[in-house]
Amino acid sequence: MALTRDFRETVQARVARDASYRRALLEEAVNELLAGELQVGKSILRDYVNATIGFEGLAAELGKSSKSLQRMLGSSGNPTAENLLAILKVLQEHEAVHIKVKVTREAA
Repeated sequence: MALTRDFRETVQARVARDASYRRALLEEAVNELLAGELQVGKSILRDYVNATIGFEGLAAELGKSSKSLQRMLGSSGNPTAENLLAILKVLQEHEAVHIKVKVTREAA
């Protein structure tokens, strides 16, 4: 389902004013990626990048083309693990957070 422009603008406005929402969005993107929901995780990351550092800023940090990064996180993009982890590293630094994976057992 494609997001409407109004919805994206609403998300971007909330990200700009609400640090806890911004961190939760980044956390959700990582959780989706770890759950194997690559399309959802990439979509959330794309929205997060657009609302925060921007693709130009991310490109400058990574020494990559902004268009290449946009394609990686696009619906048909297929970023390598190396590129995806590099993106997450920059976003963690930008947000001043440390993403930590916690292993839990599912109830039987």
